[in-house]
Amino acid sequence: MGRLKSQAKPFEISKWEVKEAWGEVRANKGAPGVDGESIDEFEKDLRNNLYKVWNRMSSGSYFPSPVRAVEIPKPHGGGMRMLGIP
Repeated sequence: MGRLKSQAKPFEISKWEVKEAWGEVRANKGAPGVDGESIDEFEKDLRNNLYKVWNRMSSGSYFPSPVRAVEIPKPHGGGMRMLGIP
């Protein structure tokens, strides 16, 4: 008791890595996730949004949303299968 907790972040994730990942999503014209937010909407407040993502990831409080389920046909017929899109 009486000990100070460490102020260090539990995960070492640089802001540069988050910005690079954003660049890849942007280049791939990523589709909206389960939250429905488009790239254009995210970009309206890009600096703040990237900071929030970095902060939550580096603190260990970021938990990705559930995946979007999409049905795709089986290659040799016989119905459909579910594909999870993160």
